[in-house]
Amino acid sequence: MNDDPIRAEDAADDDVGARGGDHDHGHGSLRPTFERALDALKDDVLRLGSLVEQAIERAGRALVDRDVELADQVRREDADINELQRSINMEITGIIARQAPVARDVRELLALYHAAAELERMGDYATSIAKLAQQLASEPELPILPQILRMEELCRSQLHAAMRALVDVSEQEARAVCLGDDEIDHLYNSVYEDAVAMMESAPARARQATHMLFAAHHLERLGDRVTNIGEDVVFLATGQVEDLNP
Repeated sequence: MNDDPIRAEDAADDDVGARGGDHDHGHGSLRPTFERALDALKDDVLRLGSLVEQAIERAGRALVDRDVELADQVRREDADINELQRSINMEITGIIARQAPVARDVRELLALYHAAAELERMGDYATSIAKLAQQLASEPELPILPQILRMEELCRSQLHAAMRALVDVSEQEARAVCLGDDEIDHLYNSVYEDAVAMMESAPARARQATHMLFAAHHLERLGDRVTNIGEDVVFLATGQVEDLNP
């Protein structure tokens, strides 16, 4: 998992008591305002997660149905994902500047910042899959490998669970999300084997096999980013840094 500023905040825990006391007495009136701002921020991160989940579903459907127009829609709407992520970043910067959050609050804000960045990258993967769907639509028709469809379903369900774990700061849910990545990896390996076999047995279908392999690769990477969010939630809940996607 990539290093990020969330970890640095852990060192501040030693003086949380003192800082927290100052916060309660010196800035007590700010606390309700902070909680409202945090709730609004979480709502926006959830909305971003929903947009990404929708993009993954549409990209997968475009792949199966050879739907060029739906793939175009996924590509156009990636701009909405990017814009919402930028808005979330500005919200977080404003909250830190105005609300004087204590160490635990800062870690939660940075976890949300990191989650938004991961979601924006997942949106890029969905866009890449939509482009592959358009390329496959121009090739002779060949059924999509069924493992890819299962990977797409798993990525969406894992993402949905990760967003719920993030908002609830649920260690149990986050660990379950990370465990689910093993199945996605297994399916990717299966796609790789089938794609190679297809290239060897039917060289004329090599382009389709390559496109499907790349689609599976994007989904596998997307699953890794969902796991990154799960690892951040575990850190928030326990204070322990763990690599849950070895």
